[in-house]
Amino acid sequence: MSIRPPKSRSAAIERVRHRFEDWRRTRTPGRSQIPARLWAAAVTLAGQHGVYAISRALRLDYAVLKRRVAAAREGESVAPAAPHPTLIELQPLPRVAPCSVIEIEHPKGGRLRVPVPLLTVADLVVLTDGVWKAGSGSR
Repeated sequence: MSIRPPKSRSAAIERVRHRFEDWRRTRTPGRSQIPARLWAAAVTLAGQHGVYAISRALRLDYAVLKRRVAAAREGESVAPAAPHPTLIELQPLPRVAPCSVIEIEHPKGGRLRVPVPLLTVADLVVLTDGVWKAGSGSR
């Protein structure tokens, strides 16, 4: 059995890989968006070296990089999705509302509208918590 030496990466790939590693080290914890300048560099390299090779070298999602390369070829810009709110502050109501309407919108356009009689803030918290937890498994 022979062992092949690893393929050497080009200097351009290494420079961009180091930029991604620096960004990963210094980004804020959580799901922060990859900056547009890094995506642009990755798309350029993928056009030269192939999507699979660059997605592996830069540790990027193959499907996302492939979509961005296709969009760049068609002259489109791929805007990042709007960030989801991390905190929504609810002020407690001293009384019960006679009838409330809860409206929840999905980022892709779906909408749920439910009229609810006699809803308290505590009920609202339990309801929305249940909806978000139930929906988090399908992402």
